[in-house]
Order: sequence, then C-alpha cells, then structure tokens
Amino acid sequence: MRRAVLLAMLVTASPAVAQSSDAWKPPTLTTTRYDEDWSTLADPTQRTGHWTEPFNYIPIGTDSYVSTGLELRLRNEKYHNSLWGGGAAPNDGYLWLRAMPYADLHVGRVRAFVEPIAAYAIGVRPSNSPIDQTRVDLLQGFVDVRLGEAHTGEQDATGLTLRAGRQMLSLGTERLVGTRYGPNVPLAFDGFRGLASLGGATLSLIAVRPVEPGFGSFDDRRSRTRTLWGAYGAIKRARSGVDLYYLGYRNTQASFGGVKARELRHSVGARWFGDVTTWHWNVEGIAQFGRFAGGSIGAWTLGSEVGRHFPKVRFAPDVQLRLDYASGDGKAGDHHLGTFNALFPKGKYFGELSPVGPYNLINLNPQLSGTLGKGVTASLAGMAYWRASLADGVYDIPGHLIRAPGASRARFIGKEIEATLAWQATRELSFSASLSAFAPGNFIRETGPARTITMLGLESDFRF
Repeated sequence: MRRAVLLAMLVTASPAVAQSSDAWKPPTLTTTRYDEDWSTLADPTQRTGHWTEPFNYIPIGTDSYVSTGLELRLRNEKYHNSLWGGGAAPNDGYLWLRAMPYADLHVGRVRAFVEPIAAYAIGVRPSNSPIDQTRVDLLQGFVDVRLGEAHTGEQDATGLTLRAGRQMLSLGTERLVGTRYGPNVPLAFDGFRGLASLGGATLSLIAVRPVEPGFGSFDDRRSRTRTLWGAYGAIKRARSGVDLYYLGYRNTQASFGGVKARELRHSVGARWFGDVTTWHWNVEGIAQFGRFAGGSIGAWTLGSEVGRHFPKVRFAPDVQLRLDYASGDGKAGDHHLGTFNALFPKGKYFGELSPVGPYNLINLNPQLSGTLGKGVTASLAGMAYWRASLADGVYDIPGHLIRAPGASRARFIGKEIEATLAWQATRELSFSASLSAFAPGNFIRETGPARTITMLGLESDFRF
C-alpha cells in the first residue's frame, strides 16, 4: 500500500509557480480561484502561447467570456502517536484525493462562478470525517453583479460588487476566517457579500453561514446553528497596508468548559503589514466581547511576525520570528468566559503538523527558509507552546477541547520541529514533503498520554 501511495504521488501534481511562506497555500494562483483575473488575455499581445491560456480565457461573444481551471491534489499523511498517543487511532496513515474544476462566466457586469469538488479519503482510521471525504458536491457557486468599473480582480475593481450564493472566504491572514485549504475539504459559506473598492481601499460586507459537509454526494448544507456577519476594510499602499474589521458570530450550540449554550461574540481587529527593503512584518490584534451561557465574554489575541530576507546571499535565506498569544479562561464557573475563539481559522495554522489551535495559547515560532535553485525551496521551523491560562485546557484548530486542565499547574505544552521541501517542477505541477515531530511538555505529561507525535506529509498538486 505504501509503495502504491508513493507511486501515485509521483505521477500526479502541486500549486503554481513559487513557494509561499505557508506550505499549505498556493503561491500564485489563489485558493479561492474567483479573484483571479484572466480578462487581460482578450488582448492577443498579452498572450504568451502557454498551453493553459485557451482554458483561462474562452471568448463567447461581445463583452462575454468564460475562464476555466482545475486543481488535482494527492496528499499522504502518516502519523505516529497522534494526539500524543491519545487519539482514537494513534498510528494512522491515509491518502487524500481531491479534484476541483471551476468555470467562471462573465457577461458584461454579471458573473456566475461554479466550482464543484470531488474529495475522497483512503485509509483514515477509525473512520472518515466530513473534512476528509465529502465525495462529489458543490464547493462554490454564486452570482454577482458589478456596479462601476467592471474589472474581474477584486483588488483592482473600482465600484461595488453584490454577490449571493456559496463561496470560500479568505480575510487577511485567515486568523478568524479562512478557507481551510490544507485539509481535504475546504470551508465554504452560504450567504451574501458586498465588495466596495476605491483606489487602494476595499470594504467587504458579509452575512453568511458556514457550509457543513456531509458524508455523501450533494448533501453539503449550510449550518443551522452558526452565523457570521461583519465588515472587513483594507487600505493598501505599495509596500504596506492596514486592515480594520468587525465580525459578529452566533452559535446556538457552543461548548466551553463542558458547558453547552448559546454564544454571541463580537470581534474587533486591526492588522498592520508590510515589506520594505529587506524587512517584512505582520502584526494583528483582536479583542472579543459578548455573551455565553448568561455570562459575559472578554477575550483577545495578539499575533506578530517579523522577518528579514537576504536576496544577495546564497540561497536567498529568509529569517522569521513569530509570536502569538491567545487568551484562555481565567476561572471556571465565574460567568465570564476568557477563552479566545478563532471562529473559522486556516486549517494548517502553525505548520503542516498543527495538533493545537490558537486558543489559550502562547506560541513562539522561529523559521528559516530559502531557495535551493531550479524551483526547489526548503524551510526549517521550531515551535514552542505554553498555556496562556492555567485554569483552561488545550484545544485543536476547530476549537474542540483536547486536554482539560485537570489539576495540572504546568504551563508548558510542548515543542515542535518541522522541515519542509518543495519543488515547483513546472508552472502547474509541484511536489512537497514535510517531516514534523512534537515532543510533549509537562502539561501533556501530567494530563494523559504523552508520546512524541511524528508526521510525514507528501503532497503533489496540479493547478491551472
């Protein structure tokens, strides 16, 4: 079985042209696909003769065209001691397969975008979850109308776009709202979105419900318990930018500290980012307030990322340091919830192996990456994790409690090391591999199974 998996990995494909700093995210083509603008290919002088261009731009009449594209991905993950040996299947190896074709029809200022998905999993134990396998379903499908300049790319548009239907959302660095692109089944939302843009400033207004994938074909449905709404504004300059946003969230079946109740949470955030000369940075802070189980909510997070790249040094290394803090609950039963809620974060939050999520957490993450030549890039990262509050436990990325605080007074959760290697073989085809190990700290050892987690990830992707 292992040889068959490796052979399949070698004859398929990965992202698109240069490796980004996040291994889970494609570097040139987008994860959402609908914000790619191929309308420039209407001008014959803009064409290069590349074989994908007849698919990227298909004229069908005056002021009308269709863009098409495709992703084929194979990913093999092999775990030893998942959840430090406490998982339902601690030693597990499986294969994810997915295909995501899309068609994007433009008729004047009206647009229709459709992206189905076929996602299957082989070998997941004890059984597949809906984010492993959804079979055949509609991942994205919406219509919109543009008022103002009818550019396709959202970042270039001037005017207003009104959109209704099913779509993936990627806001900022996806701390609160992301595509869940790393796992096999991405996250989509049903609802409405308004996009206003003027110069370098954009404003996105959303009122949506997350889509919950089912185990069969064409059974994905919008959530009946969770609702998201808000406004996300961005001002971008040549080398820097600022995001300001408000997001409202309601969950009628939220669970914290063993209590299930209605949650109403408001998030107010700001992000400052830039890349000037050889320095780059990304700093984001979020404050949350609201109500849960008849009590109040008061939570916050602060994430910082500072790095420097050395383009004239051999291998063009980039050195980066990341520090994150997400608040936890200070005291159980006091009718005040202090646990930060990351809502819908990206799926590979701290790296390829991410057993813990951004809740009640302090994370320190240095990273070194570089280009080895001929499309090959590599990175080496270390992570250390502590509990922010000793009265609260440890959560996974979706926000499920995976280790209760118990009687432990230990703060240290554990340390991790991860190496990645990626090869952009062609414009459409790439391969990547990662090797990760997470050694448990005192808190994990005092609250249950405490073996070192290891994970080997192999991925191939074909995208155009």
